[in-house]
Amino acid sequence: MHEIVLGDVTITRVTEYYGSVRMSPREFFPDSPEAAWEAHRPWLVPDFLAADTGICQSAVQTWVVRSEGRTILVDTGVGNHKERPYAPVWSHLRTGYLDNLARAGVRPDDVDLVINTHLHVDHVGWNTFLDGGVWTPTFPRATYLMPRRDFEFWDPARGHTPRLGRGNQNVFEDSVAPVHEAGQTLLWDDGHTIDANLRLELAPGHTPGSAVLKLASGGDRAVFVGDLLHTPLQFVEPDVNSCFCEDPALARASRHRLLGWAADHSALVLPAHLGGHGGAEVSRRGAGFAVRKWAPFSRL
Repeated sequence: MHEIVLGDVTITRVTEYYGSVRMSPREFFPDSPEAAWEAHRPWLVPDFLAADTGICQSAVQTWVVRSEGRTILVDTGVGNHKERPYAPVWSHLRTGYLDNLARAGVRPDDVDLVINTHLHVDHVGWNTFLDGGVWTPTFPRATYLMPRRDFEFWDPARGHTPRLGRGNQNVFEDSVAPVHEAGQTLLWDDGHTIDANLRLELAPGHTPGSAVLKLASGGDRAVFVGDLLHTPLQFVEPDVNSCFCEDPALARASRHRLLGWAADHSALVLPAHLGGHGGAEVSRRGAGFAVRKWAPFSRL
C-alpha cells in the first residue's frame, strides 16, 4: 500500500530511488555515537543500514498530497540528466520518476502546487526537465512554493559559502532559476497557509529556510519534515545531525521542537528519505523519542 487517507487528505508515496548513498553512518552523521548504531542495529537493518556493508540506505521520494481538490507534490527528488560533479551519486540519472508519478495517477499537467521543503540537490531535481537542451518547468500549471531564505541563500549571485561546499553546484541554475524565470514561484517566509488542512512552517538549521508541512484534518495529524531527519536513529538520538546541516545547533532545536509536537499530537512523521515504511509515529522517551509505530505504507 503506497496510499493512505488522513481526514480529508490523501497521501501517496512515489519513489525515485532507494538504496545506498555510499556513506557510512559516521560519515553521514559525524557526531553520532558509535554505540547508538550498535544498540539499534537490529531494527535499523536492512531498511536503513545495509546488512552486509553497514552503509546507510536511503530513499528519494515525493509525497503526493491531494487536498481540497488540488494535487500537491512535496519535494521533487534528484531529476534526470543533471550535472552534479560534487554529488556523483546523483549525477546524470535516468530514472522512471515520471512513470512512477503516472502510476500514482499524476501527470505533469495535473499538479497544482510543488513544495520544495528546502533547495538541496535531492529535493528540487524534477522541478525541471531537459527539453531540447533547455531546462524547463516539469509541471507547467503548478505554483512552486519555495522558502525565501533558501532561495536567497543558494542564489550563487549572493556569494554565500555553504557548509555543503560545492555539493549543490548547478542546482540553483538548472532546477530553481528556470522555474522562477517562468514566473511560477511563490517565495514565502515565516509561514504560509495552503488550505484548511495544510500549512508550511519554517524549521531552520539543516538549511536557513528548511521547512515542514503540517497536516491537520479531522482528528488526524501529520508532518512532512523534509531533511529534519535522514535516519530513524534521529528519533531516538535527536541531537544527532547529518554532515549537511548548515547550522547544527539550530537543526537540533528544530528537530526537538517538531518531534515534540508530533509526539504530543499523535502525528505521523514523514521525512523525505526514509526507506522501509517511510515514516513513523513517535512518543516521548526521556530527552528523546521512540518509534511508537511505523507508517502504514508498504515497505520499499
